[in-house]
Amino acid sequence: MDINAVLADILDRGAASTEWEALLAAVADHGVYVPVAESGKVLFRRSEDDVPYLPGYVGAACLAEQVAEPAAAFHCDALRLWDIAERTGVPVLVLHSDRGRAGLPIGLVARVLHERGWRGGEGKEMRLTRSVHPVAVALRDALRRRIGEFPTVRSVWVSHARWVDTGFEQLMLHVAVDERLPSQTPRRLLDTLLAEEVTVTADDPKLAVLPLDTTVHAETVAQLDGMALDTVRHDPATGRIEVLSREFDDPQAAAAARRAVAAERAERAAAPGPEQGHPRRRWQRP
Repeated sequence: MDINAVLADILDRGAASTEWEALLAAVADHGVYVPVAESGKVLFRRSEDDVPYLPGYVGAACLAEQVAEPAAAFHCDALRLWDIAERTGVPVLVLHSDRGRAGLPIGLVARVLHERGWRGGEGKEMRLTRSVHPVAVALRDALRRRIGEFPTVRSVWVSHARWVDTGFEQLMLHVAVDERLPSQTPRRLLDTLLAEEVTVTADDPKLAVLPLDTTVHAETVAQLDGMALDTVRHDPATGRIEVLSREFDDPQAAAAARRAVAAERAERAAAPGPEQGHPRRRWQRP
């Protein structure tokens, strides 16, 4: 049975007030389950002050145990939660686990999506472009080496994301998996790359990962494929790994990448240490 295990742990321990950022990340990364009536309408609730709220549950089983009337469990990722809030004006998401409960302003979920770079309603447009930042190139190179360790990952797009209305910019990995969301795989993939392959410093752009279900988000996957972004594809049936990049069509980008490699090698040579046998890649030609 699917469950947002990270969110369940925080709520069950009564740690929502002290682990607020982790709670918000758990909702943004893995979503929640909301009750839907037989008519297809989402079932809202009202607080003691008669304020409407959207109930969200860590799993389908938890929802079935706590919702009295007949209702189906519908998984809502962060984008759907945002869409519900914009369409209905309901301001609060109340999260439920087997032993805990906490309220969360849905606007905070929208803020996380905004920071991670995604398209929302009118005036919240985000643009994705190919990035030649050394971290982006290093991530693409590391993905070529490590994506085969994650059989459900089909494609990863590495991009530079910029919000048109605010100018906020960051690097982003869109990770398409053959799994229902919530899925821990995209986060495990990124954590592996950052722990073992790629060094990201405080001076580098912020980095975010956005999971996609290859079936549910097929339209988004098709759109990403048409953007000419750096892409790493994995076919587990054949073991084939394909890297799509226009980097070396840009002489300036290639020259900048070569300079980054030379600078890093010189730095490692000047300061040998325990990591010298397995250096972190800031850039490496495939």
